[in-house]
Amino acid sequence: MVQASRGTRTKTRQLLQKKPRARGLSPITRAFQTFESGEKVNIIIDPSVHKGMPFSRFHGLTGVVVGARGAAYEVSVRDGNKTKMVVARPEHLVRNSG
Repeated sequence: MVQASRGTRTKTRQLLQKKPRARGLSPITRAFQTFESGEKVNIIIDPSVHKGMPFSRFHGLTGVVVGARGAAYEVSVRDGNKTKMVVARPEHLVRNSG
């Protein structure tokens, strides 16, 4: 048997899938969002934008914006007992309402 490839989007067929009526590119205003340091954000991956996409493990998690890195933001996320730094562009971040 051939060994299966393990790319960054393996096992994400259902996870990174839009609902039928939401298909296509998202509004451009999502790309122009700005976040302040210390702000809480939810990591919701937008599958129509491949650039600046965080790893699928962090989809749906909440973190704190630590700083900016170019056009992206550094988000501190708890993964089990570790704190990890996720670099994601604003298209994949949503303000935490709670």
